[in-house]
Amino acid sequence: MGLRSLFRRKRAAAAPARTAPVTPTPEEPLSPEALEEIEAAWADLEEAAKESGVKGIHACSRGGQPWQKDPAAVRTIAAAIRALPEAAEERAESS
Repeated sequence: MGLRSLFRRKRAAAAPARTAPVTPTPEEPLSPEALEEIEAAWADLEEAAKESGVKGIHACSRGGQPWQKDPAAVRTIAAAIRALPEAAEERAESS
C-alpha cells in the first residue's frame, strides 16, 4: 500500500455512541444551616478573588451536584486562588 492509497482510504463509519439519557432530578430546598454555610463559602471566595485580583472563574461540576452549591468545592477554589500568588513567587525565587 503506497502513501497515496493510505490517504485515499475511506474510513469505516463510527458506531453511534450509546449514552444513558440524563434525567433531571428535582432539587430540594436548602436548610437554613446549609444556606448559611454556602453563603459563608461564597463570601470566602469573593474575599480570595479580591485579594488576588481574579476577575473570573471557570469550573465544571462532578458528581451530579453543581460546584456553586457545594460549600467544600467553593472553599477549595478559594484556597486555590489564594495559592496562586504564592506559587508564582516560589517560581520567581527559584529562577
